[in-house]
Amino acid sequence: MNFLIRIAVALLLVGAVFGGALGDRIWGYKMLDQWWPRVAENRNGKLETRITTEENVVVDVAETVSPSVVTVGIKKTINQPRVQFFDPFGMFPEVMPGPVPQKKIEQDIGSGFVLTANGLVVTNKHVVEDTQATYKIVTKDDKSYDVQKIYRDPANDLAILKIDAKDLKPVEMGDSSKLKVGQFVIAIGTALGEFRHTVTTGVVSGLGRGITAGSPLEGAVERLDNVIQTDAAINPGNSGGPLLNSAGQVIGVNTAVSQEGQNIGFAIPINVIKEAIDNFNKTGQFSRPYLGVRYRMIDQKTAILNEVPQGSYVQEVVADSPAEKAGIKDGDIIIDPKDIAKAISGHKVGDKVEIKIWRDGESKTLTVTLEEAK
Repeated sequence: MNFLIRIAVALLLVGAVFGGALGDRIWGYKMLDQWWPRVAENRNGKLETRITTEENVVVDVAETVSPSVVTVGIKKTINQPRVQFFDPFGMFPEVMPGPVPQKKIEQDIGSGFVLTANGLVVTNKHVVEDTQATYKIVTKDDKSYDVQKIYRDPANDLAILKIDAKDLKPVEMGDSSKLKVGQFVIAIGTALGEFRHTVTTGVVSGLGRGITAGSPLEGAVERLDNVIQTDAAINPGNSGGPLLNSAGQVIGVNTAVSQEGQNIGFAIPINVIKEAIDNFNKTGQFSRPYLGVRYRMIDQKTAILNEVPQGSYVQEVVADSPAEKAGIKDGDIIIDPKDIAKAISGHKVGDKVEIKIWRDGESKTLTVTLEEAK
């Protein structure tokens, strides 16, 4: 009798295990993937077992995406200062003017990733800020291409570079709106402008941050809002490279590293980039709305002393601009929106925006139709 009970219990346990495994497959759950051996066929046709781990995920993503990640290099000639020496007794004649000494600079300064097979590459705008320099792209297999055209989008710290290439491997873009704090991420880029295709890992450690982007290598900064914070190591030179999820999809563009903290990096959400890219694909350029005013902020103290409201004091209205067409004049104080630049950048060309101004002791609301920045 005891023997029969033992057999029954054993059968129940076996049924539970295999029943759970079957349910795991049928309903798409992956809980067993962490310990259940997976059988796969290798290139030699032999069967091998693999266990899915975090290490395998990183290796797979690196092998899949690295061919789509590029290095951005700069080429520029700079003037060098003349050699000066101390001549207190005037024993040497004055040095006659001559050619200014020059030095050629060629170095890696940033990262990027392939957008299309025919040679469009994404990077940060601050990486290719210098309009007097020329740039090159180096792929994973060490092929070098001169950048033929640069399309810059300062509003999103984005640039699209055009190179003469074909059959490149584009990245797959993800959805940054679904990101959660604690989610696993992978960064790939040219760390410190020297170590190409460096792979680092971490998690999303914060969302919706506001930062000033840039690095000593690029020499320029941009103010960005609503960026992704991560503890994946992002160093100068990583700017423009992809931040990836565990499926190998780009969910952000690495853009800055905190100089004050440790293991704090930032990336622009890919959904922001996708919108700009969609606009670029339709028009062949980055279409940005503008208002057309030059202004300075009136703080609380100044407002009280002059008995005027706080806001943006309009110093100049650009001729034939949307602001002028809407009736905004020099001397007006824009009291809503509080942050003009942020409010305008959140709209598209053609949008109608209500601007509340204060003029001659009265407030009024004007409707501005945003136009494309020239």
